[in-house]
Amino acid sequence: MAATRFALIIFAASLFLMLPDCCSGSFIGICYGRNADDLPTPDKVAQLVQLHKIKYVRIYDSNIQVLKAFANTPVELMVGVPNSDLLSLSQFQSNADTWLRNSILPYYPATKITYITVGAEVTESPNNASMFVVPAMTNVVTALKKVGLHKKIRVSSTHSLGVLSRSFPPSAGAFNSSHAYFLKPMLEFLAENQSPFMIDMYPYYAYRDSPKKVPLDYALFEASSEVIDPNTGLLYTSMFDAQIDAIYFALTALNFRTIKIMVTETGWPSKGSPKETAATPDNAQRYNANLIRHVINNTGTPAKPGQELDVYIFSLFNENRKPGLESERNWGLFYPDQTSVYNLDFTGRGAVDMTTSANITRSNGTTWCIASSKASQMDLQNAVDWACGPGNVDCTAIQPSQPCYEPDNLVSHASYAFNSYYQQNGASDVACSFGGTGVKVDKDPSYDNCIYMRAGGNNKTVTGNTTAMSSTSSTAHKGSSSLIYGFVLVTSLSILLNIQRY
Repeated sequence: MAATRFALIIFAASLFLMLPDCCSGSFIGICYGRNADDLPTPDKVAQLVQLHKIKYVRIYDSNIQVLKAFANTPVELMVGVPNSDLLSLSQFQSNADTWLRNSILPYYPATKITYITVGAEVTESPNNASMFVVPAMTNVVTALKKVGLHKKIRVSSTHSLGVLSRSFPPSAGAFNSSHAYFLKPMLEFLAENQSPFMIDMYPYYAYRDSPKKVPLDYALFEASSEVIDPNTGLLYTSMFDAQIDAIYFALTALNFRTIKIMVTETGWPSKGSPKETAATPDNAQRYNANLIRHVINNTGTPAKPGQELDVYIFSLFNENRKPGLESERNWGLFYPDQTSVYNLDFTGRGAVDMTTSANITRSNGTTWCIASSKASQMDLQNAVDWACGPGNVDCTAIQPSQPCYEPDNLVSHASYAFNSYYQQNGASDVACSFGGTGVKVDKDPSYDNCIYMRAGGNNKTVTGNTTAMSSTSSTAHKGSSSLIYGFVLVTSLSILLNIQRY
């Protein structure tokens, strides 16, 4: 019996050790483009990224200031070799060695660099540099091998969906034969080096260019009816899944079955030219919020259910120097002043922005009080401290491990605390003031197991000091403070039960 128990303990321990690798799951990252003249400094960007718990960032070069800004942070970077450098890196191994020595090694491993993209959408560039991509990738990998980093930093190249000649139905997905000279050695390289096939894909453009053929809800992950692939019988409710599966089938047709796919750009613009009527903040939020849930839940696709798929959202900021239609300058999740264009929960587990109409149920006659997404962090913290202290709000629900703790950010926690005070004190305008940081809404902010109080709860009389919030209140709302001032420690048991990869 003792031997059996010992064996079980050993088995359980080995299972625990294996869990992080087998259950890592998919992640959401973000693209940090800098084609603008009004962006915050890289140091401030690094702080913003961490504030919103974004752990994966793609940049399009190896800018020294950016690499330094992300040093000693938990953020993992994907860095890029611009198309203009492909010729140089492809010609001589010494050029690749020098590039690695100057652009990567001085900052690694303090800056966590995990991917290098050699070239970006080369088949779409005016000066087609595709012939240089694989030789340049090979030289970069050789340079990494010389310093023992080829298994820690993966090398690939990004592509547009234009590399496919057919994408519908998904089972008929096929690569464009005109790119065969470039794609075949590329795919052989990826398979040999266990690197992902990187794709930039935008259902937005498919809808914008063919609104009569592509339903908007299908592009936004919200289709009420299913599109059937006649060859496989698979059912699709989103264009995103259909496009991913088209790539899977194209890879399979060439017998590259082990190559994983990574989406290195996708998103939706929040503003466009007059004819770009779908470029709105509401649609952008709906697309990205649905995308995040889809990815974090490891939903996979109809052809690859449960398949891990890592995705980068484009982009971090609106970029005012990008040419083209108005939409090109409005893909950002943040304005250059670091305020949100619309709010997203990057963990995929909490509510979307509660001040917009996306994905939130209206309730006739009932109102709630939530925190303004435009309020400063300091004002929100002071307001929460007051609500959870002198305001006599029970803030247990927003403490760690409680139903409203996630998403662990100040706006979400403040919204719960504000609403509780509001409902307890007659649901009056003054009870939702909070120094100007409270906002009344007629949409229920409840989500998952986090239920917001409704009118008719434990009502109390509003006191004269409703808005007299004190920054010295000490019955602190510790949950939100952890976002800014530290990390929550977890036990080995909670790790075992709640392995997450952000």
